[in-house]
Amino acid sequence: MSGNAETTLGDLTFDVRVAGPPGGPPVVLLHGFPETARSWTAVARLLVRDGYRVIAPDQRGYSPGARPEGVVHYEISALAGDVIGLLDDFEIEQAHLVGHDWGAAVAWHTAAHHRDRVSTLTGFSVPHLAAYGWALREDDDQRARSSYIQLLRMEDKAESVLLEDDARRLRAMFDPSVDRDSVDHYVRTLSRPGALTAALNWYRAMSPEWESTPPVQVPTTYVWSTGDSAIGSAAAERCHEFVDADYEFVVLPDVSHWIPEEAPAAAADAIRRRAGTAAGG
Repeated sequence: MSGNAETTLGDLTFDVRVAGPPGGPPVVLLHGFPETARSWTAVARLLVRDGYRVIAPDQRGYSPGARPEGVVHYEISALAGDVIGLLDDFEIEQAHLVGHDWGAAVAWHTAAHHRDRVSTLTGFSVPHLAAYGWALREDDDQRARSSYIQLLRMEDKAESVLLEDDARRLRAMFDPSVDRDSVDHYVRTLSRPGALTAALNWYRAMSPEWESTPPVQVPTTYVWSTGDSAIGSAAAERCHEFVDADYEFVVLPDVSHWIPEEAPAAAADAIRRRAGTAAGG
């Protein structure tokens, strides 16, 4: 991405990557765990080429200046509030909202509760929170896929396990399709004092109330990949039940969980197609 900026929301300061023409249609890109806005680099380049204005924050816990102590500060309503604050700071009334992994969870929640600020939604990997919550409760396959979350919710132990031996287990989370320089960047970011704990607090703040998340009422595309080890087909295929608007379900065969980095062209196509449909072209 071409430029860096900062957004200050209350006593928190977020690092934000910005690219594209100031007057272009705004697209906000939300990263997942354990990444940063860098994960969107290839996708952003393609969107900027088509005239979009791309805004990608390092989210709460990942930006050094936005790392409050305490699990309560990482509840999903607070994470969605950061998105709205970002739009306000950039004086954007509505944006095309895009998220991957945890960023998708935040995007779904934001669209469900702030529909007036979201013109379209494109979610990668993680489906609507009610679909995911249902699968965790009802689907044996999804419970098995999500079993790693139990470790991530263990305070202190998770940090120790993930960072020991040059962060061997943290590095092992990534598919080989994620380049080594990016993995090194993510590991450096999360190895700084307090950073990994802040990122893990997203998991520690998870709540059964996710399953009561309202349907979204904005035009939506959900992209799932068959090689995703974290999200199974049951949750993915149920997602449509929680969208009360135009909906597209895109399946990427044999692509891993790391869609924005492994399949940036397909990811950019899904975003452009959804944004273009909303614009009528």
